[in-house]
Amino acid sequence: MELYEALIQKTEYKEHYDRVIAEAEKNPLLKKVIQNGIKEGLWSDDSQAIGKIHDSIVQAVYPAAISREIITVRTTSQPKERFIKRYATEAYVAAEGGGVNVIPAKTSYVDITCDIIIKAASEWTREMVEDATWNVMDYELQDLGKAVAVQETEKVLSVYDAIDASNLAGGSKLDGEAANLSWTMLLKLFNVIIGENYKPTVFAMNPIHAIQLLDDDKFVHSAYLPSESKIRNGVLTEIQPLNVKVVASTKITAGTVYAIDTDAAAVMLIRRDLTSEPYEDPKEGLYGIVASERIGIGIIQPKAVACMVNIGTTL
Repeated sequence: MELYEALIQKTEYKEHYDRVIAEAEKNPLLKKVIQNGIKEGLWSDDSQAIGKIHDSIVQAVYPAAISREIITVRTTSQPKERFIKRYATEAYVAAEGGGVNVIPAKTSYVDITCDIIIKAASEWTREMVEDATWNVMDYELQDLGKAVAVQETEKVLSVYDAIDASNLAGGSKLDGEAANLSWTMLLKLFNVIIGENYKPTVFAMNPIHAIQLLDDDKFVHSAYLPSESKIRNGVLTEIQPLNVKVVASTKITAGTVYAIDTDAAAVMLIRRDLTSEPYEDPKEGLYGIVASERIGIGIIQPKAVACMVNIGTTL
């Protein structure tokens, strides 16, 4: 999700926001807020005001979402893309100068369709519009960003939850035996993915398990603080010896922890990234702003995902 100045460098998004700026002249809510903001020196024109609205939504996304930290994200201009699910080809020993003996790799295909449209709207009555200020709108916009982020995270987690246990790394879910999460348990998750010739890049868990890890000296001594930008994206820490991130979300069921090789496991296609636009229903006296995105999600290599269940949920 990009901020306004970066986003409008792309033609389709610039055209979208050019339309939004034109509509803002006619929308009572935006017109009132923009005019007030110019008087208060918050921005100098309509374009800056619309940019501020977009940025407020996007910046509110990061604390609420881990979705883009646990999956490969790619932009697309197509409604559907076909990914090759390639199984390991075979190597052979040949004599010097000998011919080439090609042993074809086994392949199958995964189609990912951008058919998921996530929307969130903020609705204002005519009386609210009369008293509208930027502070009030900014508060509402942050709710929009968070709502979209939470829904996106739930969608990504749902594809991991849907993987049949027999298709996970190791051929089954690991059993935590009701013990609190520990460094040793993370190593077990790490090892089972390594056994499938993948490399975990992230551990994803409920916040209760992140707190449990803070009581394990081996984990604490291996962890280091990530960059500020990663912290905003929901990364709690990075484990130095393993080079794996730790992310936490209340949307992950307590008692369950995932280890994921995000380079191989799944893809989220972004057909239309997060944008906003005004709407109005003058007959009902309602005005507002809609934030939306269009995405597609699919599992490519389920063996690049490991899952441990039955983990203790007490401190």
